[in-house]
Order: sequence, then C-alpha cells, then structure tokens
Amino acid sequence: MGHSLQARGRRFDPGWLHCGKERSDAEFGLREALSPTTLVASFLQTGADKMNVRLLLSRLLLLFALMLLPVSGFGQAPGATAVGERVPVPGGAYWNISVADLQAMRTSGRDTRLVNVHVPFQGDIAGTDVSIPFDEIGDHLDRLPSDKEAPVALYCRSGSMSARAATTLAGLGYTKVYNLAGGFNAWAAAGLPMVNP
Repeated sequence: MGHSLQARGRRFDPGWLHCGKERSDAEFGLREALSPTTLVASFLQTGADKMNVRLLLSRLLLLFALMLLPVSGFGQAPGATAVGERVPVPGGAYWNISVADLQAMRTSGRDTRLVNVHVPFQGDIAGTDVSIPFDEIGDHLDRLPSDKEAPVALYCRSGSMSARAATTLAGLGYTKVYNLAGGFNAWAAAGLPMVNP
C-alpha cells in the first residue's frame, strides 16, 4: 500500500520509516518529514487504514484521560488515607502528620485511637484514649485495637518518642500508624487544649 502525505509541497511516503529505506534530504525533505506534526499525521493516516478511526480516536482519548488522573490516590486500597508523610521502616511504614491532620482525623468520624507515649507523663491532648510508655508499646497491644488496620495516632512531647513507638507498631503489622510531628508541643503552640499539663 502506498500511503503518502504532502510535507510542504513534497511527497512523503511514511512506509520508508518502517522498512529501513534511506532517502536523501534533498530528494525527500527529511527534516520536514520527521517533524512531529507530520509524524502524527502519518500515524493517524496509517492507523486509519488499518483500523476504524473511531476506535483509534477512542484509544487516544482513553490514553489522554489516564494521563490526567491524579497520581496521589490512584491505586490505593479502599479506606486508605493519604494523610501526612510516609516513613518506611523495617516491616512496614508509619505516617508523620501535622496538628491539622490529627484534628481532621479526630473529627472525620473514623475511630482513631489517640495514644500518648511520652514518659514521664507531662499531660495529655484532650481526647486521648490511653497512655502507654513508648518503650513498652509492644508489651501493651491489648490496649490498642485488635484490628491492625484500625488507625492509631501516637504522640509525645516533641515527636521523637512517638516515632520510636510508631516504628515498633508498623514492624508488628499495624498499617495505619500516625505520628504527630512536633508532639504536644506543636499541639499547644497551635492553641489547642491540653489536659493536666
């Protein structure tokens, strides 16, 4: 089949691209023949001869639509949250979250277990469910949700002890472990209530 296009007044045979024939620039207008516009037109013309134009256009439209999908939430498991910054650790991962993230989690209707892991005790964020020392969290799993996919938010004074506790829980298979970055210092700095400070 001899398909041809006009490249600025010159004859262009797209078949030469696939069969390896070489032509001189003067004879063929190679620079113009390889311009993106000419190549796309050649592809569309060649594709139109081999398949239904509607099918070709629908495939191109689907490809374009897939390119526009937001990447952040695409492919996540149902119920997964895209909150905070993921921190990979041996055996799993936890997420560092901000004060605003924790507030949103607490008011979203999800049953997030809020755990103070700071030692010695220096007060709680209002609404704290339980206090467990950071270095003993693995020994007190009975005080945490039995469902390892249930959200658990941890905090301490500055975030370092809770990061260690979060690493432990993620390593034990908990999949939705959140660490309050900045701890209750950040919470209090935001003007939010503390209990027994």
